[in-house]
This record gives sequence, C-alpha cells and structure tokens, in this order.
Amino acid sequence: MPVPVSPLPRRRPALLPLAVALALSLAACAPREPAVDVEGIAAVQGSGERSAFEGRRARIEGVVTLRFEDGNGGVFVQSLVPDADPETAEGLFLLPAPGQPELRVGQHLRATGTVAEAGPGEASLTTLADAEVRVLGEAPLPAPVVLDAPPPRWEALEGMRVRIEAPLTVTGNEALAQYGELRLAFGGRLMTPTEVVPPGVPALARQGENQARMIRLDDARAAQNPDPIAWLPEPLSPAAPLRAGSVLHGVAGVVDQRFGAYRVQAEAEVERIEQAPRPAAPQVAGSLRIAGMNLLNLFNGDGMGGGFPTARGAASAEDYQRQRAKLVAVVQGLDPDIIAAQEMENDGFGPESSARQFAAALEAAQPGARWQVVAPEVAPGSDQIAVALLYRADRVQAVGRPALKLDGPFQQGSRPPLAQSFRQGRGPVFTVVSLHFKSKGGCGEAQGADANQGDGQACFNAQRVESARVLADWIASDPTASGSDRVALVGDFNAYGMEDPIRLLRERGFIDPWQGEESHSFVFDGQAGRLDHALLSPSLHAALRGKAKWAVNSDESVAFAYDGALGRAEETPTPWRSSDHDPLLLGFDLEAAR
Repeated sequence: MPVPVSPLPRRRPALLPLAVALALSLAACAPREPAVDVEGIAAVQGSGERSAFEGRRARIEGVVTLRFEDGNGGVFVQSLVPDADPETAEGLFLLPAPGQPELRVGQHLRATGTVAEAGPGEASLTTLADAEVRVLGEAPLPAPVVLDAPPPRWEALEGMRVRIEAPLTVTGNEALAQYGELRLAFGGRLMTPTEVVPPGVPALARQGENQARMIRLDDARAAQNPDPIAWLPEPLSPAAPLRAGSVLHGVAGVVDQRFGAYRVQAEAEVERIEQAPRPAAPQVAGSLRIAGMNLLNLFNGDGMGGGFPTARGAASAEDYQRQRAKLVAVVQGLDPDIIAAQEMENDGFGPESSARQFAAALEAAQPGARWQVVAPEVAPGSDQIAVALLYRADRVQAVGRPALKLDGPFQQGSRPPLAQSFRQGRGPVFTVVSLHFKSKGGCGEAQGADANQGDGQACFNAQRVESARVLADWIASDPTASGSDRVALVGDFNAYGMEDPIRLLRERGFIDPWQGEESHSFVFDGQAGRLDHALLSPSLHAALRGKAKWAVNSDESVAFAYDGALGRAEETPTPWRSSDHDPLLLGFDLEAAR
C-alpha cells in the first residue's frame, strides 16, 4: 500500500472492556474512606493537560449530559454552576463502580471515585473511575458553549457541551462506516503540508495549523459498523455519500478526548449537510489520452475462480469480480488509449494472469477495443505487486521492446519501473513509464537515512529520493532505444508535490502539469495531497492539451468500495471507491507538436 499505514484507522477496542478493566483495577487499590482529596469537577480537571489529582479520591456534583448508548456505563457529567476560571473544564467522564444504578441524561448526581486519565500521555480523558453515585434528582442541562471558530484549547472544554455554529468541512471520512466518525475542519478542508510547502520547518508549522483546525465527530457508541449512524440525518447512499468536501452545519455534543484526539460526541443529529457532489467523468482535449491508475491490489486468485483469499486484495471470487468491474467502470469513464497502472498482481502475463484478465474485461465492456498488455521478457521484480502498462492496439502501436529497471533501489522497496515506447498513427514516438516508489509505511523497519527524519516526509524518503535519481538517469539513457525525448513518468510516487523526490525530478527537467495548483489524489489522516503524478519531459509537455484528476476514490467513504456494504449492494458496478487513489488523465496532440 502506498501509504504509511492503511487508510482505515487502527481497530479501536470497545469501551466496555476498557471501562470495566479500569474500574476493577482501581477498585482493588482505592481507599473506601469518605474523605476525599479534591472536590468539584473544575478542581479535578485543573488547567493542565492531565489532572494534578490522578490516582487520588475526589467528589464531584453535576448533571448527566451524555451517556454512551451501548451499555458501558460511562457518562459525561457537567457542573451546574461553573467556576470563574475559563481554563478549567466543567465536564468530566464518569465510570460508575460495579452495581451502581444505570444513569441517564438529566439526572443530578453526586459521585465519589478515583481520578484517572484514560489514554496515553497528554492525549487522555480525565475520568472519575470506580465511582459511587448518589442520584439527587433532575436538573436542566447547562447551556452549550457556542463556537464560531476553533477554541484556543480544546482541553479547557473537555467533557462540556458545545454547539459549533461555524460550518465544518468533511476532511476525512475513512472511519465513517466502521466507527460512525468523521474528521472535520474549520475553514475548509485540509491539505497535506508537504503538498503545499517544503519539508522541515514550513511543513511542521502547517501541520500544527491543520491540527488546530481539526475536530472529530463521533457517535457516542463503541460498537463497530453502526447502522444507522446516530448523528447522520439520512443514511449513506449514492444520493447522499458524505464525500470529503461536504459541509456540516449545526454540530452539537460533548467534547471528548480518546484514541489520541479530541472529538465531539454527538448528542443529536447534525442540522444540515451540504453534500459535496460526485464529479462527472473528465473530458480532456487532445487526440491521445494517457491515464494513471492505482488498482488497489488487483489480485485474481488462481485465475480460474479459486485461490481466494489472496495475499492482497479481494477475499473472495465475488469480491474480485466486483473490484474488477468497478475498475472497468473507471476506464470506461476516462476512455484512455494507454493506462499506466500500479498494484497489479505480479503473476505473469499468461491468460490466467490478473493483467490479461483485466484487459479482457476492458474489451468486453468496450466493443471494438483491442486491449494489449505490455509484457517484458523477465518478471517485473519479486514483489507481490507490480506496475503495468496496458494500451488500445486499435488506437496506438507499441514501438520496440519494453524496458524494466531492476537494480539499485528497485531491487526491493520501490517496484521496478516499466517503460514502453508508442506511436499514434504517423505521429512521433513517445515513451510512457509506469512506476511505484517505496511507500511511507513500515517505518519500524526503516534505518539510518530511511528512518523518519521528522520533516514531514515520513520514512523511506531517502529510498524514494534515490529511486528518483536512478530513474532520471535511466530515462536519460533511452532504455527503450526509441531515440525520442518525449517521456511521461506516470504513477504512484508516494511523495507529495513539495517533497524531495518530486523536486529532484523537476530539477532534472521534468514538468509537473499540476504544480502550483491545489489538487489531490489521496487523503490520509484527514489531509489531501498528491501521491500520484504525471511528470513530463519538456518536448512532451509541449503537446499537452488537457489534464484532469477524477475524484472517484479519495473523497469517498469505504462503504462504497467493492467489499463495503454499499459497494456490495450495487446492481450495476460504479467507479466510486474503486481504489483509494484517484486516477489521472492527460490529453496530448502529438501531431501539432511535431
């Protein structure tokens, strides 16, 4: 995968076992005498990131403002009368001791328990655990704090009711289907820092700004795959897909801090959602069209309907059929002459290979098209995945033999790039290179210069830089013996637009058609940027007539993927969430550029 980690968040543990374990462990050692060390929610919270009374006994009084709906016993309690210090939060998470009565919203209570911090480091939730509770009656809920902008410190609002009047833009929906959770941003969606500013100090500063603008919306449930999602006014559907870029109005709930981030646990449905529209297939000028596509591990089992689950990709033959059909729908929308693909199964080029079967599926969907697979004489490396080149032989012809770069950084990590020269009609020869550099993942294995340098480029940047240098030298040697300097480098570089590998290739003379534009092909950690690029030699760039990114994937919920609930329900395969990367399309007029 071309990302530091999977686009889905880590599997978060259910709150019930955590709550019970914390309560029982504290019950074993907490004193039972009536004396306490501190009284009042604000005093327990204090003005720091963690309570100064951690591990000590406390007594609090307040009203229940929110309870988790799947029986873990945890509730948020907020003071009826706030103190005078705005830096001390007036809310607290409360875990009753075993045998205490079930609590509900609106109850006025007094509780005595042990102060605990649930979570690592400063990203923890101040909690009153193993609490003995006395219900005093009913009380009105405190008015929510109204926010028109991000607060200076979310910690000062921990456990408190808030209402966000400012519009919030969906900047990441990777956890929506699994956990009922969104990443939202004040002031529009967030760009990956190294997409727009150089690595180092500028990128780290931008990352801090991004974090200050981000907040999560959660569903106050521990259960996975919630259906329906409690705060969502209408279910996810093709008409209401809740893509990244959608805007939410009227978010209200209680400020929580768990799983390493601040979030608002919703207490009601969002008032209104402006759905970001799904874009139509792009149209680009030019008589020659080249597409770049990351296929998200297109593995076909044994090629005869069996062999599932595979090492990567589909878990069943049915899933594989849906996956391939969705990718075919993308190609139908783009209508390219040449495809530079990544994450194709590296299983050869015979009739049972994933590449040949993909070409056959394209032909079946496009009557009259003759799709061919570029087949080098040797295997494209030893990785489970490989790059690929496919082309319409009824529109372009391959010139000479393909070339693979198998040594240097392409022996392991970066996948061997594949180059093939082509000609359209009587036009000039040009070369397309499909490539896939080492990902930002597996940082635990990175050593020396490949370790994360803390500059915003993640790990294995040194290998990606070396891959770019060796690639540029290889292209300069004319590996296909075409005699042409018209070259397109197309693929998943696993590097954003301002990172070292892309800057090196620009310095070597390649032109980035999207440079200086706000564009993206991938969303990670709620930040959008380009891992997928098409870098052109000057002579080929002169023939460029149009370019487009088709946002069919990165902004979509995984619920629409081939193995997601809504993807499985599709009667006719659609291109939506066919991969995790967006495809790109370039249009050229080579005759005019001769």
